[in-house]
Amino acid sequence: MPLVNTTKMLIEAQSNEYAVPAFNIENMEMAMSVIDTANKLASPVICAVSENALKYASASTYFGIVQALASDASVPVAIHVDHAESVPVVLRALRAGFTSVMIDGSKLNFRDNVNITQRVVDFCSPFHISIEGELGAVGGKIDYIDSDLLRYTNPDAAADFVRQTNVTSLAIAIGTAHGIYKDMPKLDYGTLDLIRSKVEVPLVLHGASGLSDEQLCTCVHKGICKVNIATELRQAYTTAIREYLDNDEKVYDPKKYSLVAMKAVSEVVAQKIQVLGSDGKCR
Repeated sequence: MPLVNTTKMLIEAQSNEYAVPAFNIENMEMAMSVIDTANKLASPVICAVSENALKYASASTYFGIVQALASDASVPVAIHVDHAESVPVVLRALRAGFTSVMIDGSKLNFRDNVNITQRVVDFCSPFHISIEGELGAVGGKIDYIDSDLLRYTNPDAAADFVRQTNVTSLAIAIGTAHGIYKDMPKLDYGTLDLIRSKVEVPLVLHGASGLSDEQLCTCVHKGICKVNIATELRQAYTTAIREYLDNDEKVYDPKKYSLVAMKAVSEVVAQKIQVLGSDGKCR
């Protein structure tokens, strides 16, 4: 199946009260695990590539991997650049063929965030590229914001932001953080309710790795339509390889330990798809 953008899949999720998972991929093996598992569970899926990952390999490399795998799948697959903080990063992804972009101006003041987001929307929209913006700040290592200084999304500002920018989805901050949680975060469901009542476009939750199934289900029930998972995939992949190599110091064929890592990633992917309720939606 050809790669798709995220607009239709998120609107369908919004209408039917489930969330589409966006899994951050680091390499071919992760992409294989994500798409193969989504295909088996008949779930739409988003392969997200972070700005940091684009420093590791080119946008064209990631696009080529995902495009090849998606062509053999029977479910909708989108390739999305995650947390791009500048226009040049977005342009690199677009030139490579990415179908969805996130422009993250959340570190900026409201006016500058609107301006950079509007600029991205203006040149993406004619090409039917989905555009995710962010208002508020999700804490953690990716954006280097102290978790004690989280800027929760203001519901009225969110409505104004969407109206001015025409983004197709909006990432909001309700108490999550990137990376590994020391303690289970307390999510502000009241803020989520208010944002959902004022904003029509699909809402996105970042920093979902480590949240309980109950928290994820509550967020989906209250209107979250896309959930990003990154850290848990990295943990599963790395832990599996480390354990394999610790148990067999003579192995030198990377295919052997990569297959074990892929199985571990697939298990996480399957569990998240089922919790978010996207399984069986593409039958």
